[in-house]
Amino acid sequence: MTPLTADDSDTPSTLDHRGTPPEGTGRSPGETVALAEELLTRRSGARVRLADVEDLGGSHRSRVVRVRVAENPFSLPRTLVVKHYLGPVAPGGTADRVDPFPYEAASCQLFTAMPADDRATPTLYANDPQRRLLVLEDLGRGSTLADKLHGDDPKGAERALLGATRALGRLQAATAAREGDFGALLRRSGVRHWRDPLADDARSALAEIPDLLAARLRVEAAPAAVAYARSAAGLLGGTRYRAFSPSEISPENCLLTGAGARFLDFEWGCFRDVAFTASSVRLPFPGWAAPYSLPTGMAEAMTASWQSEVAGVWPELADPAVAGPRHLAATTLWVWVATRSLLPVVTGEASAPEQVVVGRPHDRAAAVLSGYWQRLRTDAVRQREQPVVDLADAVTRALAPYGGDVPLPPFPAFARA
Repeated sequence: MTPLTADDSDTPSTLDHRGTPPEGTGRSPGETVALAEELLTRRSGARVRLADVEDLGGSHRSRVVRVRVAENPFSLPRTLVVKHYLGPVAPGGTADRVDPFPYEAASCQLFTAMPADDRATPTLYANDPQRRLLVLEDLGRGSTLADKLHGDDPKGAERALLGATRALGRLQAATAAREGDFGALLRRSGVRHWRDPLADDARSALAEIPDLLAARLRVEAAPAAVAYARSAAGLLGGTRYRAFSPSEISPENCLLTGAGARFLDFEWGCFRDVAFTASSVRLPFPGWAAPYSLPTGMAEAMTASWQSEVAGVWPELADPAVAGPRHLAATTLWVWVATRSLLPVVTGEASAPEQVVVGRPHDRAAAVLSGYWQRLRTDAVRQREQPVVDLADAVTRALAPYGGDVPLPPFPAFARA
């Protein structure tokens, strides 16, 4: 049996190897496996039997299981991972505003059709758009980047961070000219006008943050700082530096294999300016929002690792005079989006708006948000954007009474480095 490629069929999606089991779905892992057996048997024309089901969790939207291929008339691998989206989808999308299934489906198809050396993702073996089911390559039980960051080996964690950012750069270099293919795959699954969730959240943040800062922190954003942030929104449009982004770049979804870092979970996969990817790992990882910090100089080393790969497509991005302003603009938008998400949590005055691309830490939210603004300040100083520096200073001072003045500890792997 050959893997499903971008030319073969309808609609797929990827997997999240980790996470909490979905609650209240009324469906068991056994039901998911039965559907996968039916799909594989239908595709191959001969009986396929799956056994030894291991529930890998998933999310409130999906269930993910690992299975052993017990009866295999063709050349399936020994184990597979099955991802099953659960529940009906209302017309126009889900409660998350947009149905993520077609986005993950198109992402999987796009990468499966590419040469293996460019993939950095699981191979898609089969999919059933009607049952919202994906059968994917099992990348194994290796450590994730999150495991390394929470471990006790600082050198290993450093190598993992640099390897992951290099793999992200390689992934983006390989997809620099593939946006048309991605759009075609989405259209085949019924998505006529695809949306970048970061763009949606960024536009809301640009409209709301000045009033939010004034109401919650008594910080008046100077007109020049607001104007800079709004000008940064130009990155959300059709720049010449666009490539695929996993959207939510989380260390929990970065698996470290013998072949290098491999990325999982593309529920919000999209094409956007590559500066957003570089800036998100520098903050670090707003989609994950872990209450820890990177060692001094690590953000710069990660950026250099990423740039070493994308410079093959865009040589000018190796020039700080070109890359620096773009990174600052992207970081500005990330920080404004994160502020819209986290500030209501910090001040306890209202429920935070639902957002796709920013995670919320379980604790130390004020320190996490302050850390984002401090990162923004560092980048703004380098680019001599004084209004941005002044606003970052004002926000970090205002966050101090809420716990923002408590420095974030380093990731556990670096705690004793």
